[in-house]
Amino acid sequence: MKRVVLATLRGAAAGAAGTTALNVVSYVDMVTRARPASTTPETTIETFSRRSHIPIPGTDGARANRVAALAPLTGIAAGVGFGALLGLLRGTRWHSGRVVTMAAATAGVMVATNTPMTALGVTDPRTWAATDWVADVLPHLAYAAVTVAVLDGLDGDNSLNAAERRHWLAPLSRVLGGRLARS
Repeated sequence: MKRVVLATLRGAAAGAAGTTALNVVSYVDMVTRARPASTTPETTIETFSRRSHIPIPGTDGARANRVAALAPLTGIAAGVGFGALLGLLRGTRWHSGRVVTMAAATAGVMVATNTPMTALGVTDPRTWAATDWVADVLPHLAYAAVTVAVLDGLDGDNSLNAAERRHWLAPLSRVLGGRLARS
């Protein structure tokens, strides 16, 4: 039992690191393309509140501030929670290869974050342009790469030599301007 709890905590820590990477890539995209922040997380919170009859307290500015805070907190919860799930699975001796784990992490966190927005009618991925998909997929790939790398590190997975690590992290390194390849 202790092994599973520790593995879950390691996964949560890895998910927090992955969430940070996701946010960094998203903000770099915003700076690069001079695009505004997405309003879909706030709209999702508002829509969920209205449909579930769970009010968000406050009037005017206070309520708006709470909505603005709840929106990123749901993303953080999804990232940390999915990392915890990956850690839990590893704690039960499930350990697939890096590619499968990265694919599962990318798809899993995309589903966790996009499904509520889609189910509530806030967005419809079927109508997204290619640039919308790239803007959504790249941060989630960064999440997966960092989450899996941290999980491997916390698990003591030293099976990759430095050259293999640079190759495995090459896509993320390109997004971050080559910094990982030099580390």
